[in-house]
Amino acid sequence: MASIKKAIIYGFIVWLIPFLNSFLFYSREGDLKIKLMFYKSIMLIIGISIGTVFIIKYFMIAKNKFLKEGVLLGSIWLIINWGLDFAILIPISKMSIDNYFYEIGLRYLCMPILTIAFGYMLQVKLRDFSSN
Repeated sequence: MASIKKAIIYGFIVWLIPFLNSFLFYSREGDLKIKLMFYKSIMLIIGISIGTVFIIKYFMIAKNKFLKEGVLLGSIWLIINWGLDFAILIPISKMSIDNYFYEIGLRYLCMPILTIAFGYMLQVKLRDFSSN
């Protein structure tokens, strides 16, 4: 990997920013201030936007084997995000594991999908560039 340290730090940031932003939408009593589907849409946009920024930052330091980098980066981020949710979000929300995956957890699969797509695209472009 280009930088395991940066992959881990970026994975933590990609989890932390949406997590902190989520508090803006809840009252002190823990009630959601806006409609649930609107909240979920906002959180998805925040998460994908932050994730995309850090995918780009990560791939700027990668030198080769971009597809492999994408697979590893996406896997690391998925594990970090699920792990932090299990350690922090699920206990705070008192959400069941089933509900967690139904409502939140499966959405994290966007991470490896995006990192693998970026890696694949860079790999193909590098191959095309090298053959010309």
